[in-house]
Amino acid sequence: MTIKFILLVNKQGQTRLSKYFDTKRVPAAGDARLLFEAEIVRKCLKRPDKDCNSVEHCGTRIIYRRYASLFFMIGVDGDDNELAMLECIHCMVEAMDRWFGNVCELDIMFSLDMAYAIIDEMVANGWVVDTQKSSIIAPLKLLENM
Repeated sequence: MTIKFILLVNKQGQTRLSKYFDTKRVPAAGDARLLFEAEIVRKCLKRPDKDCNSVEHCGTRIIYRRYASLFFMIGVDGDDNELAMLECIHCMVEAMDRWFGNVCELDIMFSLDMAYAIIDEMVANGWVVDTQKSSIIAPLKLLENM
């Protein structure tokens, strides 16, 4: 299960966090990447709530889930397990909830480094390496105590 990118987007379509792992199939930084993100966000945000949480875009399957005012989006290969990625998103939200205490958009905006650290503890080079919330948060607590 190779993750190509992770996006956190608010309801207005503004990207709050983006993490890219596969730079071969995803446009390089700059205007092309902004257009790529805008197309994905537009596709996901306009879908009704009753539709499935999966969208195909340029050979990449985007699995997304809305939590409060944030959309968590993960781009994967077309043959990856969608339910496993939804579980990964849920685990990510639970880890952020444990760290921030009911995570919201402002937590991401004002503690972007901690949000990236949580994702880095969970995903390495596009592979999910840890889903246990206590082991994701433990290194962050050590960093905080330094």
